[in-house]
Amino acid sequence: MMKLYARAGWGSVIAEAQLAWYGLAHTLEPVGDLFADDSARDALEGINPLAQIPTLVLDDGTVMTESAAITLHLADLAAETSLVPGPDAHERADFLNALVFLVANVYPTYTYGDVPARFVPAPEGRAGFRETVDAHGKRLYRILEQQASGSRAAGPWFLGGRLTAVDIYLGAMTFWRPGRDWFDAETPRLAAIGRAVRAHDRFGDVWTRNFPDEMAG
Repeated sequence: MMKLYARAGWGSVIAEAQLAWYGLAHTLEPVGDLFADDSARDALEGINPLAQIPTLVLDDGTVMTESAAITLHLADLAAETSLVPGPDAHERADFLNALVFLVANVYPTYTYGDVPARFVPAPEGRAGFRETVDAHGKRLYRILEQQASGSRAAGPWFLGGRLTAVDIYLGAMTFWRPGRDWFDAETPRLAAIGRAVRAHDRFGDVWTRNFPDEMAG
C-alpha cells in the first residue's frame, strides 16, 4: 500500500486530495514540523534528502518527492483522465503549463519565504527578503488570475468547465500566504476556484482534516 508522508495544511494535502479522488489505497504517515523539529527533519531525510512533503512511497518502494510528478503518476495509476487531461484533450497544453507554473514559480515562494533564515544568514536582511519573496508571489498569483479570468471564465474551474489537479493546488494554496482576505480582494477568480474545489464532495474529509480552523470559519 502506498504511504504518504503528510502534515496537516502543508503541501501534502495536494497529493492526499488526489489519492482520495481516485480512491487509491494509501496510508498517511504523520510528519512533525519540519521547520521547528530537527528530529522530524532527520527522520524524513532518510527517505527524502530534501526533507520536504509531499513524499509518497509507492507499493514497490519507489519514492516520489515532486508534487507535479506525483500528480501525473497518480493519474496513470488510476488509468483515468479526470484530473489530468489526456494527450488528445484540448486542455492538455494549458493544464501542463499551469501545473508547472505553480510548481516551478509559485511554490518556491513558500520554500524560500517560510523560513528566510535558511537562505539569508544575516538577521538584518531576512525581513526584506521575506517581503520581496512575498511580493513576487503576489505578482505570480495575479498572472494566474488573468489567465483564469480570460477565455476560461465561462466555467467554474481554472480551465473552464472541467476540474483538474490545478484546481486542487489552488484549493490548498489560497489558504496559504498572503491569506484568504488578499485572495478575495486581489484574485477573486482564484479565491472562488479554491472555495469550489474545497466544497467538492469527492474529496471527503481531506480539506477538513488539513484545514479544520479555516474550513470552520
